[in-house]
Amino acid sequence: MAAVCCYTPDGSRARLCFHTQPGSYNDQTLTGVGRQLRRFLRGAPATLVWDNLPSHHSRVMGAWLEGQRHWLTVEYLPGYAHDLDPVEGLWANLKGQELANLCRDTTAEVLDAAQRGVGRVRRESALLFSFLRYCGLEL
Repeated sequence: MAAVCCYTPDGSRARLCFHTQPGSYNDQTLTGVGRQLRRFLRGAPATLVWDNLPSHHSRVMGAWLEGQRHWLTVEYLPGYAHDLDPVEGLWANLKGQELANLCRDTTAEVLDAAQRGVGRVRRESALLFSFLRYCGLEL
């Protein structure tokens, strides 16, 4: 699972972009997430605040990001600064609600529960803003 908390610069709107795939993410699959994000935002300019996952710094990702400069700016969080990442609030919220004590037989069932949680968070934009405030970040 991958997610991006999206906020308009004036603070009037918050949205959640959510992506799933089998297996783990790498630089190739993350460029797919980036393409989905661009469609989700309808090509509007964006600043992506990213942690320092090695795939975020690979040559493949660097080349892809270079070609996206017309709409995408990337800012990296300091190392070991998960508390500054609003998406961590999303994961904590899902783990405290839909995924709490969840024991299912298949990955699909877990994914279904996560998607229900994402739907709930999407309907509560104030919750998305609370993830940002908890990090101490401002728009």
